[in-house]
Amino acid sequence: MSKNHTGRFSGRTAVVTGASRGIGLAVAERLVAEGARVCLTARKAGPLEEAAASLPPGSVVTVAGRADDPDHRREVLDTVAREFGGLDVLVNNAGINPAYGPVVGLDLDVARKVLEVNVLATLAWVQDAVAHPKLGFTERRGTVVNLSSVTGDTPSPGIGLYGVSKAAVSHLTRTLAAELGPDVRVNAVAPAVVKTRFAEALYEGRETEVAADYPLRRLGVPSDIASAVAYLASEDSSWVTGHVLTVDGGLTVAGGTA
Repeated sequence: MSKNHTGRFSGRTAVVTGASRGIGLAVAERLVAEGARVCLTARKAGPLEEAAASLPPGSVVTVAGRADDPDHRREVLDTVAREFGGLDVLVNNAGINPAYGPVVGLDLDVARKVLEVNVLATLAWVQDAVAHPKLGFTERRGTVVNLSSVTGDTPSPGIGLYGVSKAAVSHLTRTLAAELGPDVRVNAVAPAVVKTRFAEALYEGRETEVAADYPLRRLGVPSDIASAVAYLASEDSSWVTGHVLTVDGGLTVAGGTA
């Protein structure tokens, strides 16, 4: 991390969903390193506590629960209001992809769950943050960063519905930016394949072969995405809203798919 960025988030608070590992944890680490206090959320309490233990004492709080559960969202935001006094940054990272294969044969109940978590919960977190009476999200000129994907623009074999959900996240990002400005900025990051447990099926056992399609000849790592999120969440991007930032090692300009 550049020394010039140290302290960019001093005095600011954030919520990061899906933060027990992978991209979410890397984002939390980056925000904390730059001075933020962060509420980590994820489904399972054990891994969430392990993640929190890896961060400096006093810099984080944790609340376990499902991103698409209204009671969980309420508990998270109430905790942030009580512990931190307000909210400045919301990072919607939680997402699922339980289906693999052509969408034409997809179980529609599975499809509904994917859209519920990846799209509707993303919208609900923003709605709840804006409406919460004690967070002052709009008064503090809050920022939202959503996690989209390059599969939202270019269909990828086997993960078609995931791509559909991320296309919706990208357009939701632009729509929210138009509606919530000037008080709240809303942007998104769209990664290609990042080396996380979530994406292992896309590269495991053939990483060199997969990376050969990328002009930078490597897959992403969580810190690559965390850097982009930190930029969009900070005042360095104060005149940027409604933007979906592709972070893909050059894959899409080379005509590749994730």
